[in-house]
Amino acid sequence: MIRVLSVDDHPVVREGIAALIARQSDMELIAEASNGREAVEQFRSHHPDVTLMDLQMPEMSGIDALSAIRGEFPDARIIVLTSYAGDVQVSRALRSGARAYLLKDMLRKELLDTIRAVHAGHKRLSSEAASEIAEHATDDALSPREIDVLRLIAAGNGNKEIAAQLKLSEETVKSHVKNILVKLGVNDRTHAVTVALKRGIIDL
Repeated sequence: MIRVLSVDDHPVVREGIAALIARQSDMELIAEASNGREAVEQFRSHHPDVTLMDLQMPEMSGIDALSAIRGEFPDARIIVLTSYAGDVQVSRALRSGARAYLLKDMLRKELLDTIRAVHAGHKRLSSEAASEIAEHATDDALSPREIDVLRLIAAGNGNKEIAAQLKLSEETVKSHVKNILVKLGVNDRTHAVTVALKRGIIDL
């Protein structure tokens, strides 16, 4: 039997997963968690064979929980199950040790096969996540400072406020903004924020 831990802050999603797994003869749902902190605790208690991990959760994000679990249990087999296919988000999850990345809208079609594949030692990437990674593979990554600036733009700050908060000159901020627009291939600040959210460079 493949023993599964399901982690998601939406009860409806957990119920859907529970119903799918209940109909399988080769797997059982042994525990559930509604945030990253609970996920780490449940993993310690139950040592599941496969963990399904949402990314956007209260208290502790899926990425942080993934890193914490893999830090304690390097062999943990974790599938990220999310609504977001942004290439930066996907790469971050894979670097943190996820064995698969699956979108929630493919749950009914691909979840069970993905659980079996990951349990057998394979890795899986949904086609949408794979195409996002391929599309941006040669893009210049934003620097940590550019990401700081972008977060403050997303929060509605102008160059003057950003300069004050990051203790930079306004000219330096303008230079960062220019680089951000070029690297993201956009013409204005609003579009930059939209693209950055979609790709998982920043979150709100």
